Amino acid sequence: MERVAVGSTNPVKVSATERATAALFDADVTGVDVDSGVSEQPISQAETVTGAENRAARALEADPEATYGVGIEGGVAEFDERPGLYLIMWAAVSDGDRLERGGGPSLRLPDGIAERVRDGEELGPVLDDVLDTEAISEREGAAGVLTGGAIDRESALAHAVAGAFGPFATDFY
Repeated sequence: MERVAVGSTNPVKVSATERATAALFDADVTGVDVDSGVSEQPISQAETVTGAENRAARALEADPEATYGVGIEGGVAEFDERPGLYLIMWAAVSDGDRLERGGGPSLRLPDGIAERVRDGEELGPVLDDVLDTEAISEREGAAGVLTGGAIDRESALAHAVAGAFGPFATDFY
């Protein structure tokens, strides 16, 4: 059995990792509280990827028994010549020697929400305010809300984690 340390105690991130690894190997997945080393609301693709990489490395350091460290980071970014601000999701996996990355879906934020995030607010609390909910990021997340439930945060993050595990799980790399 492989031990996988996720660089977060958020239950959605731990579940996403369990979901992504289930097809690959028998895993004992546990969340560990680590600092991402980036802002609470990453505002570029580079900052979001860096947060995922930092979480993966720090998760592995925090759990010496772990075979893999997983980092998951959600952020927002603008893309050249494309209108709007997008929710982005990145994951990183480290075995201590290699560090691999995978991305999840990108979803354009509604203009009113994007404006608040550009003004410095975090996406999760903004959605909680707009929807009159609490801790949306620990349930369906922005992905669920913005797709009418077609996907949810866990499935979106699981795809990012699976992408990051790909180089470890196949002989193509």
